[in-house]
Amino acid sequence: MTPTPCVHVVDDDPHIRESLGMLLRSVAIDIKSYASVDEFLTLFAETADRTAILLLDVRMPGISGMALLEQLRIERPWLPIIMITGHGDIEMAVRAMKLGAMDFITKPFSPQTLLDRIQEVLRQTADRATAEVSAEEATARLNTLTPREREIFDRIVSGKPNKAIAFDLDISIRTVESHRASIMEKMRAKTLVDLVHLSVNLKRSGN
Repeated sequence: MTPTPCVHVVDDDPHIRESLGMLLRSVAIDIKSYASVDEFLTLFAETADRTAILLLDVRMPGISGMALLEQLRIERPWLPIIMITGHGDIEMAVRAMKLGAMDFITKPFSPQTLLDRIQEVLRQTADRATAEVSAEEATARLNTLTPREREIFDRIVSGKPNKAIAFDLDISIRTVESHRASIMEKMRAKTLVDLVHLSVNLKRSGN
């Protein structure tokens, strides 16, 4: 029998911890919650036969979630992390993805959205070999972009919003949106997170 996965939640809001506990247990996912990064670092323990996911709030008193993310990428690079925040923006999301977060969710989020993200991370974790896109495959996808799409791609993964990209390139926002849709299709990315992951793989290969 496969051990029940466990989601570790680090959030200083007790209501968030309580509501997430009720939600996850309703779909047979165990949860352990922590009120601070310090508490998490003191109490967190992994087991080799059990899948663990970390839901990590970005802003908390004391050590921030982003600081913990940086630390865990070095100490526990295998631990899947989903960042959650009520104050997110594209730049912060891009930074989190480049630091190794598997997703970035802004509050308020619907229960179903969160469950869908967690289930997706569980699927990816269960078979990392097929979930990861090789640098060679990412390069092949990148080479399908037009020069203009490449300019826009570089700006998207650096965290720039559509309005700023339009200003930089002296084109309309609608044109940026059209190119962005084409980029997502050619790169086979469903979300900004997917696009940033591909960008990280490309940098590893020198592109």
